Amino acid sequence: MTDRLGVAIVGLGGAVATTAIAGIEMIKAGSNSLGGLPLADRDDAGMVAYRDLCFGGWDLTEDTLDVCALRHGVIGHAELSDGASSLSGMRAWPAVGSTDFCANIDGGNKVVATGHRQAVELIRADMDRFRVEQGLERLVMINLASTERLPDPQAESLSSIAAFERGLDGNDPAISPAMLYAYAAIGADTPYANFTPSVAADVAPLAELAHQRHVPIGGKDGKTGQTMMKTVIAPALRQRSLHVDGWFSTNILGNSDGRALDDPRSLQAKLDTKKSVLNQILGYPVEDHIVMIHYYRPRGDDKEAWDNIDITGFLGQKMQLKLNFLCKDSVLAAPLVIEIARILDLARQRGQGGVQEQLGVFFKAPQTTDGREPRHGFNDQQLVLEEWLDRG
Repeated sequence: MTDRLGVAIVGLGGAVATTAIAGIEMIKAGSNSLGGLPLADRDDAGMVAYRDLCFGGWDLTEDTLDVCALRHGVIGHAELSDGASSLSGMRAWPAVGSTDFCANIDGGNKVVATGHRQAVELIRADMDRFRVEQGLERLVMINLASTERLPDPQAESLSSIAAFERGLDGNDPAISPAMLYAYAAIGADTPYANFTPSVAADVAPLAELAHQRHVPIGGKDGKTGQTMMKTVIAPALRQRSLHVDGWFSTNILGNSDGRALDDPRSLQAKLDTKKSVLNQILGYPVEDHIVMIHYYRPRGDDKEAWDNIDITGFLGQKMQLKLNFLCKDSVLAAPLVIEIARILDLARQRGQGGVQEQLGVFFKAPQTTDGREPRHGFNDQQLVLEEWLDRG
């Protein structure tokens, strides 16, 4: 066994995953710097080095990762010939998928299982094989798959661990692929993070299972662009007593994430996490907080996020703030995924299980240990992470 850390990714062929893998492979080859990695300047005992990360995972696509990367348009031929060439020999393992939960995403590299239990067994078999083939002692799992629709909140299977176990045995349709992966990881004592808006380890029985088994978990929905800016700007407006009368946000993106969100049911899950931050930060409800996401295929991974903020200041004077963020979605997300994997692994080495609140700075809807409302202000969240790292 080696000191390397295995990162098992759900959605290995996606833009975020292929960008993360290419970046790390180029670091190993010496053709990429550590620029853009939030924790590159930290030297915390026990935190795995970037070059000691090893990737594998599941996806519905049958293409090799270099083909996937070129299709997404973030990584090009230059990067693939300059350190990231290993992507050409990588394929994803067959994935658990459901067009009921994610209507616009499907593929031929799909697990054939008789039911939920067998699907979990196959996921764990892949994890075990990954460990053996790569000589890995430690493993984490991160969900980067497409956004699923919200499950029925009244489903009996989602009420307790015992009910979830019965739901697995009965192949309850309320149990989603994201939940199966989270259950497989937690039951195998593997740290798990959910970078998507899908309901996974935050569902009550799985959060409790992680607590009982002392497995580090974190999520959900990576905070990369527009929402990150909200959590920076909103605290400043509050501190200056500038009242937010309305906040209009719109996004256009053309990658696979955008295609998944073109399904109204998946879109709702995303909107729920994107709209969750303002009221908590400001301390009052923003009545006219509107968030819109549009799938616009020509834009690809080059997302545009546009915000109009109406504010009231001294003497009741009305003002506006306008922000236009033209960003590369996966270039923002990939470094966060890498750091989340490293922190999950460090938490396990420190003997810490259950919800890892220090990960909140990376998520739109951070999990908390007792279900209380999370803190969303960026600086507050960053301080929590830095204090946790320092305590090591």
